[in-house]
Amino acid sequence: MNTATAQEYLIAVALVLVAASATAAALARDPVRQAVLLAVLGLCLTVLFTLLQAPDVALSQLAVGTAVTPLLILLTVRKVRRATASHRGRDDDGPEGTDEP
Repeated sequence: MNTATAQEYLIAVALVLVAASATAAALARDPVRQAVLLAVLGLCLTVLFTLLQAPDVALSQLAVGTAVTPLLILLTVRKVRRATASHRGRDDDGPEGTDEP
């Protein structure tokens, strides 16, 4: 087995991992799980870009696709859930903070 064939197999495996992680991220229902799977997808893409000898694209993907974007999604989900919980808490109180419905 020569090195060109070995590298082609590695690229094929990386492509399968990218396809599997992208499908899993698209099928996930929970936003937190989606963010984690998006980070996994970013890592798989980073490996693929490295194998394709594109280190600059791999570094960008590592920073943005694996770290920044999932982090922003997680922070947004956290803020929305907090706002929803506090909004529900105010709705349980009666008018002007009383316990009357």
